[in-house]
Amino acid sequence: MASGPGAASGGQSRRTRCRPASVRSCWLSWIAPGLPTRLPGKVWAVLIDEGVYLASVSTMYRLLREAGQVRERRAQAAHPARTKPELIATGPNEIWSWDITKLAGPQRGVYYHLYVMIDIFSRCAVHFEVHATELGELAKDFITEAVRLNGGTAPHAIHADRGTSMTSKTVSALLSDLAILKSHSRPKVSNDNPYSEAQFKTLKYCPAFPGTFGSLQDARAFCGVFFTYYNHEHRHSGIALHTPYSVHIGTAPAIQDKRQAVLNAASAANPRRFTRRPKAPEMPAAAWINKPVTDSDITQHPSLEAA
Repeated sequence: MASGPGAASGGQSRRTRCRPASVRSCWLSWIAPGLPTRLPGKVWAVLIDEGVYLASVSTMYRLLREAGQVRERRAQAAHPARTKPELIATGPNEIWSWDITKLAGPQRGVYYHLYVMIDIFSRCAVHFEVHATELGELAKDFITEAVRLNGGTAPHAIHADRGTSMTSKTVSALLSDLAILKSHSRPKVSNDNPYSEAQFKTLKYCPAFPGTFGSLQDARAFCGVFFTYYNHEHRHSGIALHTPYSVHIGTAPAIQDKRQAVLNAASAANPRRFTRRPKAPEMPAAAWINKPVTDSDITQHPSLEAA
């Protein structure tokens, strides 16, 4: 006796025999009026309850695919790719960055909110405030006060993440009134705001950082002491071991010359101690958030042009 999938019905396969043209036409004509609301499984159940069997549920789905009637019927939201922020500062008061971090209070679940504005070129903490909550109105007053304390000089742009306060209408309106460009990190990309994140790490890894604060006044007092030290005494490795304040107000070049003079004198007095001319660390020419690609970068790395 013949066997195998092609032996029955003159060589027709079992799959071909289970869905003839009559099944196809009957199935499509029956479901057409109710297709938007009826799933094949439900159609199969209704037909079985009426004593009719046309095909299996999987066959129904195959017929729907062949007819181009299997698709997502709900409106799908389109989320275009966020643009990577690219900011570069070649001097103070060009790009500021700000963020909010939590400081633990005296009890579990109690936090104080530290607002800090820094200049990405000088690393200077232009202004800080500690509040019991995070609000757009507080953020607006915070930015206004930062500009006032900076002698009324506003930056060209202010960068922040996408927190509710940073993207609030009150803050957006203020930046528009002050003619300050606003920049935001991409969603779920933490390294788009590296300067604020690094500054918070410096704060919380400070040996004197208490971990928790007994009150809002305690938090404000500690931050006052810390930021005074940070701006005026902390030798920052990212700005050639100058203090942020000296870079911010422009006295760092004179300090740099003085350092080099000391090294030159030491080299002249004891030349055997130096295998080469000593040189003081140099200030970086620029600071950036996601360094923009320049023509020179493309020349040195041709693959960037294709990207």
